[in-house]
Amino acid sequence: MTLVHKLPSVLPGPMRSVLIQHRSLLKFLIVGGVCFVVTVLINYGLKLTVLHGKPVTALVIATVIATIVSYVLNREWSFRLRGGRERRHEAALFFTVSAVAVGLNAVPLYISRYLLGLQVPVVSVLTQELSDFISSIIIGTLIAMVFRWWALKKWVFPQEIERRRRSELLKK
Repeated sequence: MTLVHKLPSVLPGPMRSVLIQHRSLLKFLIVGGVCFVVTVLINYGLKLTVLHGKPVTALVIATVIATIVSYVLNREWSFRLRGGRERRHEAALFFTVSAVAVGLNAVPLYISRYLLGLQVPVVSVLTQELSDFISSIIIGTLIAMVFRWWALKKWVFPQEIERRRRSELLKK
């Protein structure tokens, strides 16, 4: 039994029922947390080394890698009981939605750096890096996350599918 399955049993009744009702959202948020860490580590790894002068490029690369991780985890865990499409079609839709989300994630950083001019030499390195973190890692991620949740449920994994029946049969 996973943490998501055990967690409801230790919570008070009203909270337990809300958590059970929104189990796929909880799983989506956990996957998002894992992918957030992947994005931050790769982004700063690239930004502080080979892509020092290209913060938007470093963020986009990090987000694309995290998106691949996200597809696997969301497909096999968060939305495993949803779908209704052929796997290739589902993957194409997932990566199309994710491409839009990557763009949405990069927009606040682009605005911060290039429209507001929050970069060295106009501001200090500390201000630049703090601005980059807030605009891309916090604001951009939140915008992209809300969009992904809505779009994945609407287009990629639109309906509960027969896998639920198959998984219930396997338990018997």
